[in-house]
Formats: sequence, structure tokens, C-alpha cells
Amino acid sequence: MKFKSAIKPYTEAAGGWDSLESTARFVFDSKHAIKNMRNLMRMNKAKGFDCPGCAWGDDNKSTFSFCENGAKAVAWEATRSAINAEFFAQHSVSTLYQQSDYFLEYQGRLTEPLCYNPLTDHYEPISWDDAFKLIAQHIAEMATPDGLVLYTSGRASNESSYLYQLFGRMVGTAHFPDCSNLCHEASGGGLKLSLGVGKGTVKLSDFEKTDAIFVFGQNPGTNHPRMLHSLRHAAEHGAKVVTFNTLREPGLERFADPQKPLEVITHLSGAISTNYFQPHLGGDMAAVRGMAKALLETQRALVSEGQPGIFDLAFIEANTQGIEEWFAVLDATPWSLITQQSGLSEQQLRDAAKIWQEAKAVIVTWAMGITQHQHALHTVREITNLQLLGGHLGRPGAGICPVRGHSNVQGNRTMGIDEKAPAALLDSLEQHFHFTPSRKHGYHAVAALEAMLAGNVPVFIALGGNLAAAAPDSLRSEQALQRCGLTVHISTKLNRSHVVPGKASLILPTLGRTEQDIQATGPQFITVEDSFSMVHASEGVGKPIAETQRSETAIVAGIANAVLGDKYLDWPELASDYNLIRDHIEATIPGFSDFNRRCELPGGFYLGNAAAELRFNTESGKAQFSSVPLPDLYLGGDSSRFTLQTLRSHDQYNTTIYGLDDRYRGVYGQREVIFIHPDDIQQLGLKAGDYVDIETLWNDGIQRKVNHFKLVAYNIPRGNLAAYYPETNPLVPLSYFGQDTGTPASKSVPVTLTPSENLAQQRIV
Repeated sequence: MKFKSAIKPYTEAAGGWDSLESTARFVFDSKHAIKNMRNLMRMNKAKGFDCPGCAWGDDNKSTFSFCENGAKAVAWEATRSAINAEFFAQHSVSTLYQQSDYFLEYQGRLTEPLCYNPLTDHYEPISWDDAFKLIAQHIAEMATPDGLVLYTSGRASNESSYLYQLFGRMVGTAHFPDCSNLCHEASGGGLKLSLGVGKGTVKLSDFEKTDAIFVFGQNPGTNHPRMLHSLRHAAEHGAKVVTFNTLREPGLERFADPQKPLEVITHLSGAISTNYFQPHLGGDMAAVRGMAKALLETQRALVSEGQPGIFDLAFIEANTQGIEEWFAVLDATPWSLITQQSGLSEQQLRDAAKIWQEAKAVIVTWAMGITQHQHALHTVREITNLQLLGGHLGRPGAGICPVRGHSNVQGNRTMGIDEKAPAALLDSLEQHFHFTPSRKHGYHAVAALEAMLAGNVPVFIALGGNLAAAAPDSLRSEQALQRCGLTVHISTKLNRSHVVPGKASLILPTLGRTEQDIQATGPQFITVEDSFSMVHASEGVGKPIAETQRSETAIVAGIANAVLGDKYLDWPELASDYNLIRDHIEATIPGFSDFNRRCELPGGFYLGNAAAELRFNTESGKAQFSSVPLPDLYLGGDSSRFTLQTLRSHDQYNTTIYGLDDRYRGVYGQREVIFIHPDDIQQLGLKAGDYVDIETLWNDGIQRKVNHFKLVAYNIPRGNLAAYYPETNPLVPLSYFGQDTGTPASKSVPVTLTPSENLAQQRIV
């Protein structure tokens, strides 16, 4: 496959005609254009299916309730292209390993169960019954239940996730690593410590009622484009949108709504950000502290003059604990350290604080630019501190909003996909199902990979996802999978994890979110939970590409039945009627009373949030201010040393690469590029278009290096770099992760740049 390569700065607003053109191109490339157009009309609608992409909420008002990347996800899943036994007979696993991630997934949908044959280095067909028997055999041969590791992708439904964790706990394992471990663990962990609830406190409707929105470390134009509609509408209603993002992203500056015909055919667009600040990578905590320090100075000055202060003292007194300790930390943090770490001036931070001060209702929202650092949990808590000062919880237009990635990653955790399961959940499962679940903490994703490397994981099962591509330290993560006794991947398409098989390996083809799921009792629907704690029903509309594919729920039930039989449950009965699964969820998980009936409600139903109701499930029973010093950050000084963040391109969702363009950043037909400030290019003695090798600075004696990346001049602070994953995942050490989160610190990797060989031949004129 050949692609036209170019670096061409993007000057238009995000969205608009370019978004429509890109959507149409992917729909037609699926070779199922008419079908996918009909599919898109049913996406995020009642009696339709939930978007298989991001977890942004549904407004239930728009005629077209999808975005460009949602359309790409649908077209990518609902393709007519399929791969079968003939394909795998022609391609050895070693040969497939040499191909790109884009090539692997572009081949089409998996259609039949496959088993790896190490003697021939090929995947070969296997029956469903024999696949389940092989899994049961390997589990039976484990010396201890701890040998079973169950990984989950955020695309798995509530029903399949619930059965999955239930099966694992009945076997006796506590190892439930999931994609949240790799992305948003700091959000849940930090909010639990501060507020007692690991979820955001706002509803989608709050964006219509707010006075100010502070956006930290996220790029909605690429990662969750439907959020741009909410930001644009808020700005049109007078709200100020304040952005903190290291890279200058067009989607956070101006947005042309593809659902407004005039903005499609003209250059009309609406502004997003009122203020746009570009902190150093990892400098957001210092930026928030600077805002808080400025606000505290204002508060004290007003009070000393006998005027009302700017803090909500009644809220603080009634609902919080620890504010004086935090104030002492603010006083002890000098402005020089704040400006050095944040990369922002004192005046910029005072300007941001002024906007917060003048707003009656404030929303703070963030994504992985905040959560993938060593000090991410403390940054989340510092952001929460700021909101507590103004009492910006539990009232319209105010609150905290971490924006999750995959469409049901929040629902997975609600369903019990948790290596540190709360005692209340385990008590409930034990009482309802009459078994004794393990009470110890299991492996998160990085710990699971370390255990695999040590040869301590006889059986690894992945409910969706692509761990080899998503995980840090790519070569070591691939070795980890290869050292497992058995790897099982429940997947829609071929991916990187399949071509690094364990000693034995299975690929089990599953239905996608867009497809009809018909079981013995008739058509089934599943449910998902979005970032706003809304639970939606989702029912696929397309006919599956092959009769040999099975739903995720049916596959999990089939594995459980082969391993456990009817000791605890009638698994085939649950697979035949998902209403029965929802009855068990209702009986064991709070918030799901009358579950099946409420699934019929248009737009779904709200699970509720104790912190939004000013009920704090902390040890003190109050919201807890956090008070820790700023972290030690590497801030450069050597002209060859930089801090690198990994990120997605526009034609990408998580590890799925739909194409090789990154339109908004002006990159076309290529992915091995690195974004860098023009002055840093000059200081290196190089030019834009030259190629460099990137090497990690780390302390374990392992060389981590990727070669031949093109320098792209970009609006990014000096000393900071950005490049795409999974191409740069090899640079992220497995041992470099967040304190108390285990999340890889992929947004602040210390690296050096050196010119690639044959530099003169590689320069672009």
C-alpha cells in the first residue's frame, strides 16, 4: 500500500467540509457504503447502537449523533473484507509480525476460531468446542488460580464484563488488568481519595449552564470530537473556555460544525478557547497551583479590607477537610518554581485565576495529558482542590469531568473489572452467588506484564483490546505475551498481539458493536456507561459477516461453562438471554435497580454520583484537600535532551490506525514523525524534514531506541516533543509509571535526539 507523504500546515477550523469529506472517504472505502450510511443514522440513537469509539455522552437532540471518528470506527468495523483460514495458510506469523499495525487491521474481519501451531508458525482453524476445551485444559493444569490473568478492553459491554469478572473470581483469580490501567487510573484513584467517588460529577447538560470550562491535557478534535459541539455551544452561550495544552491544536481553537450547512460550504466557524496556555509536559500541576496561589492572595487581600472573599467558605466548612494544610503548601511554593515547572508566566496564571474567580459555575475537564505522568494522581487532586475552593460541586454548570477513552471503560469498572475490587462488591457477589472470591489485590496492567516476563502467567485471556500495541516498552511487552502458557484473544480484527503468540495461542472472532446479536431467545441488546454515568442500551443493526462469529458475551459464557460447568451458574442460559445477566447485575451492583425496564428509557438512565450530591465516601466523610509539594521534573538544560509525549494521530483511535494522515497537525501519509519547536531544530544544527533517532534516558541499563523519525516544526514549547504511539511505545520503560496508579508515564519520557545516518540523503527540499 502506497500513501502520498506531505507535511502541510493546517490553516482551517476543525470540523467543517474536511470532516465530512474524510467521513465519506472512510465510509466508501469500507465497500459497504449504503449499509454504513444506514448504520450511522442509528448510532447513538434509541433502538440503535452506541458509538464504539469514545465515551462522550449523547445529547439525544441532533439529527446526526456521530462525529468523524465515530464514523471511521463504524466503517472500520463494518467492512466487507474478511480473513479466513486461507489467509493464515498463506501468511506465517513471523511474516505478519513484519507488517505494520495498519496492514494487520486493514485485512478485515476475523471470521473463525484460530489456534497457533508453533511447528508450522501458522494459525489454523479450530472448532469453538475444541477452543473452549483447550482453555479449560490449561486452566485446570494451573498450580494456582493466580496463574489466570484476565485483561479487558473498554469496548466490552456491561454484560460481557460482568460475566468475565464473575467467571474469573469463581475460578479464584484477582488479576483483572484493563485498558484504564494504561490511561485513566489517576482519575479514578485521585477522585476517590479526594471525593470518595472515582467518576466525574457533571452531567452533559451542565455544559449548557456553566460560566467557565477549564480544559487540561486533551485534544477533543481528534480523540472525542463530539465534545467540540459541547464546548462550542458553551462558548456561544457566553462561557469562557480556558485551555491548557502543550501542543497548539486547531480543534481547541476554532470549530466549524459539520451539522451546520453554512459552516460546511463557507469559512464560518466558532471560537472554542478564550485563552490558550501551553505548559511544559508535566507542568499542569504547577499551573493549577499557580492559579490557586493567586486566588489565595486575592482572598486574603479582600478579607483584610473587610470585603467578602472569593472562596465559598460555607461550602468549605460544611463539606471539606484539610484546607489549612494545603494553604501552607501554597505559601511554601515559590512563584519561581511554579513558573519554571509550568513553563507559563505568573501573569498568565493570574489571568487564568481571574477567569475562575469571576465565574459562578466552573467545570474542569481533563484527559490523558494529565493522567500519564508519574505525579498524575497528585495533579488530579490539585485540580480537585481548586474546584473545592469555589464549591464547584453539586450544582448546575459546575463540577469535575475526566473524559474517558473507550466507550465503556467506565462501565467496565462499575461492573467489577478491578484488580483492587472494593469489599462491598466482593461481599455482594459472595452473598448472591454463594462462593468465596479472593480478597487480595491482583495485577494491574504493568504488574501483569512483569509477571508474564517472569514466566508466572500460565493463562492470559484478553476480552478485546491489543495489549502488545497499547502497552509500554513494546519489545519487552511482546516478550511477556510470548512467555505465557496460553494466550487467548477475543477480537474483531487481526492486531499486533496476535502475532506475538504465547506457547499456545487462540484467536476467537467476535461480533462488533454495530452488528445484530441473535441468541436462542432472540435478538439481544447490551449496555454501556458513558463519562457522565449514563447507562445506554445498544443494539446492533448490521448482519454479521460470518455465522461462525460469536458475541463477546456468548464467548465468555462458553469459556466459563467449559471451565466451571454448572457449579455456580447455568452459563448457556445466561448467554441465551442477556436480561438474566442484567437481573444479576441489579442484584449485586448499586444503582441498577429495575435495570431491564430502565434500559427502555430514551437516552438511558443516570447512575447517580454521591459526590455530586455532596456525600463523600472518604474516611472523614468529607471532601479531602490534598497537600503535597510539586514533583521534581526534568526541565532540560542540555540542548540534546528533551521530554517526549506519545499521542494519537487524527486517523487513529487508541491502537487502531484507520489511515496515515493527521490532518489537523498537517501530516499526511506517514507516522514516523516527531513534533518539535523550530528553535530546537536549529539548535540541533538540523532542518525540518531531517531524520533523527530517539533514545530514552533511563536507569536500568536497557537501551530503548527508535530510528529514522522526521522532524516536523510545530507550535510546542521548547524542550518538549510529541510523537505517535504505538511507534514510540518502545521508548516508554515498563518501570516508568505513575505513583499509586501503575499507569505508564507516556506523556513525559526523557529522551535524546541524534541525527540518523545518511542525513544528507534524507533531507526534504
